[in-house]
Amino acid sequence: MKKIIKYNAVLAATVLATMLVTASREKSHSISRNKQVVMDYMDGFNAGDHQRILACLTDDVIWEMPGVYLHSGKTAFDKEIENDAFEGRPTIQVTRLIEESDVVVAEGTVQGKRKGGDLFNAVFCDVFHMHNGRIKKLTSYLMFAGQ
Repeated sequence: MKKIIKYNAVLAATVLATMLVTASREKSHSISRNKQVVMDYMDGFNAGDHQRILACLTDDVIWEMPGVYLHSGKTAFDKEIENDAFEGRPTIQVTRLIEESDVVVAEGTVQGKRKGGDLFNAVFCDVFHMHNGRIKKLTSYLMFAGQ
């Protein structure tokens, strides 16, 4: 019962955060090019659209999750998009985007299913280093809730 309540609380917080981000986007008629690329990238993950994700990256992109992995180049990045430890597509909700110079920081939540059917809820903070309107380096920090 506690897990259901905890899950419902996380879900409610995610819905509220999504509504706030959506309202914020609607208020500001323009979004920076770098933030738009990051949102296109996130939308690509939610849709399971490899080409949309890869179009946001430089050819020499680096994706690092400190202490877990370091991938270099689009081919390595593409292989990690659908990680073998998970089933289906994740559901990603961005709750905050912050930009300074060529760095965009995205905070949010991600839900999905591990191989074998166990559901997971996590929070993330992704740091995107941009170059000419594309993601050159991504450092991902991920924490699983209730684990």
